[in-house]
Amino acid sequence: MTRPFKHDSALSALPPVIGIVASQLLNPYQQKMLDEVTRQLNVRGAITVLLSADSEEALTALIRQAKPLATRGLILLPGNRITDTCNLPVLEIDAEPELQADARRAGEVTSELLLAEGHQRFGFMQSQPVESAQKQGYSTALQAAGRVLNAVLTSEADDRDGAYQAMMDYLKKTRAADRIQALFCESDLLAFGAIQAIRDFGQGAHIAVAGFGDSEEARSSTWHLTSWSPDIRQIMGNALDRWLGQHVVSSQVQGQLARRHSHFGKIAPGEMSACGCAFRH
Repeated sequence: MTRPFKHDSALSALPPVIGIVASQLLNPYQQKMLDEVTRQLNVRGAITVLLSADSEEALTALIRQAKPLATRGLILLPGNRITDTCNLPVLEIDAEPELQADARRAGEVTSELLLAEGHQRFGFMQSQPVESAQKQGYSTALQAAGRVLNAVLTSEADDRDGAYQAMMDYLKKTRAADRIQALFCESDLLAFGAIQAIRDFGQGAHIAVAGFGDSEEARSSTWHLTSWSPDIRQIMGNALDRWLGQHVVSSQVQGQLARRHSHFGKIAPGEMSACGCAFRH
């Protein structure tokens, strides 16, 4: 629901105040997005106000409270929505074509990596029962290789506890011979929860796991998580330039897959044997 930013000549002498709507600040992907959009808006001469609300009613109240600040527009970070009753210019990051294309590419590249490792049965973990761009890219690439998406696990929330429970429930109710061998998670948080459940379940369960977001924690030896690293700087820069009516410098968004060890599923010969994550697989 992106609405164009309107330049007001009567206020042009004042720096614009932009509200950033972010309700999932525990999510490292959201934190990276918030840091980048704040930095880029400040460079463009704007002042930012954080509006953190977990419901539309709470957000409406915050927008009303921010009215004396003469807020000129709202930016919705991924996972956030707003009703049509708001008459401010809105930039919905989720709806940006470049972000959607990057997410689809993440699914495709992750699928190709897991296929190359010889995995035969595949799963996807999500926080909401929707057809996300990541899931679409992942499923499409599997189908192109003659494979199918064998299981879709839905966490109660985009956090590691929900993912832990969803993965544990799946392991308990699924026969070993029928279990997936590889799992792509729509966020690193879900991947952490899934990996921990696999470890705690034991019983010889080995499932390769890949995430999305390339958080700082993903790089630790606790997880050594293979994760898609979005080109947040370029995605946000292009989105802000278009929304603010500034000149857009054409440049290609280049997310990439950070390969570590979690996509193996179990100890593999080579550098993994010397990594602290090896004994946990």
